[in-house]
Amino acid sequence: MNNRWLLVSLCVSLCVTLCGQTRTSSSSTEHQQTMDLSKITNDTVKKAVEALQAGDKAWYTFFTANPAMTDDGTKVDFNDFFSNALGKEKFLSIDKVENDGKEVYGKFQAGSWGIFKVFFKFHQNAQGKFDRLDIGQARY
Repeated sequence: MNNRWLLVSLCVSLCVTLCGQTRTSSSSTEHQQTMDLSKITNDTVKKAVEALQAGDKAWYTFFTANPAMTDDGTKVDFNDFFSNALGKEKFLSIDKVENDGKEVYGKFQAGSWGIFKVFFKFHQNAQGKFDRLDIGQARY
């Protein structure tokens, strides 16, 4: 009989303990972090990257009507490329910036392709628009 009471009291205390616990959702405690773009010293590049990060079509306004573009050295159509990539692909980190702020290196989420170290090399014309963009996997 003593063993029964011991077992019952153990079950009751365990039940009371478990019932009193609350579960917190991980989504309520996680905070979306804004990536630090302060390393980008060229204001136009910085604004363009901000638009890219946001998936904002304002991205296109920083470029000439039909800019040249290469992806790992292969010529691609800028507008076709970003019609698929904008809003799905973005930098996860900015690791280094060179050439007066026009060359950006960092980790990049390339949609279903995964995460890579990449470079974006912006070529700015006299009017301040980008007339060429070279992107590709970086080795640094």
